[in-house]
Amino acid sequence: MQHVEHIGIAVKSLSESNTLFSKLLGVSPYKHEGVESEGVLTSFFQTGQTKIELLEATNPDSPIAKFIEKKGEGIHHIAFEVEDIETEMARLKSEGFILLNEVPKKGADNKLVCFLHPKSTNSVLVELCQTIR
Repeated sequence: MQHVEHIGIAVKSLSESNTLFSKLLGVSPYKHEGVESEGVLTSFFQTGQTKIELLEATNPDSPIAKFIEKKGEGIHHIAFEVEDIETEMARLKSEGFILLNEVPKKGADNKLVCFLHPKSTNSVLVELCQTIR
């Protein structure tokens, strides 16, 4: 793992949260994107090397909608940049971590992604990200 790529925050309203985080961070989002397979709309902020991803559910069955229903708005996941996602997935699986997807899938912000089950990571949802080349 190279570094923390971003921190994902589940929100009820992307437009309200964009306003809040723009004021908080002093910058506007650099990107808005929908990820249909996950049922989310996203906004990305960057200050220095730190990225924040805001996630709003687009349907009541999406993982973000279920997260907010159970826990409310807040930190949803932490994402780590990796050089080779398939190699890292195999390594982590051999170490006993539970992968939520067996093959990388297309995520937001030009990334291939894989999530690790929180049961195997002290209740933290971990995302692996590899920039699509």
